[in-house]
Amino acid sequence: MPNTRTIHDAARFGLTIERLCRHLMEEHGDFQQSCLIGIQTGGVQLAQRLYDRLRELGVTGLPFGKLDITFYRDDFRTKAGPLTAHPTEIDFLVEDRRVILVDDVLFSGRTVLSAMTALNHYGRPAGVELLVMVDRRFRRTLPVQANYRGLVVDTLTNEYVDVQWAETHGSDQILLTGS
Repeated sequence: MPNTRTIHDAARFGLTIERLCRHLMEEHGDFQQSCLIGIQTGGVQLAQRLYDRLRELGVTGLPFGKLDITFYRDDFRTKAGPLTAHPTEIDFLVEDRRVILVDDVLFSGRTVLSAMTALNHYGRPAGVELLVMVDRRFRRTLPVQANYRGLVVDTLTNEYVDVQWAETHGSDQILLTGS
């Protein structure tokens, strides 16, 4: 049976969300030329949490969207069957905006590449920044870096990082599973 341990508990999770929001506020000021887009599915949960906290901190008028990348992936058909698509909900153009692209875990970089390709259908952004809850450095296969990181984790090839949310798992935590 694989070994599982908590590497980020609920208290630290909340502090990390707060730190990421404060960093975004420093970098984006009034957010007038910015938008926040979560990558389905884990990135949407993180983006929603960030969006809600930014609103509590007084940020208004920040466009928020959800981006599905299923058919932009190079592995949308697997041995287990096709991946399940989720709705894309972007009711604004990203043209000339600073896009904050959000995902839960940065691993190989392939998800981010797919998201950037899908994003082109909504306009040409002024810039794209990447925010992730967990950066699994040393496992990248594409030259992708996060602008904002909640946690940096060095993992072995056979280890798995699982970001869990109170809404779906009962508590906010990050688990590391491996041998």
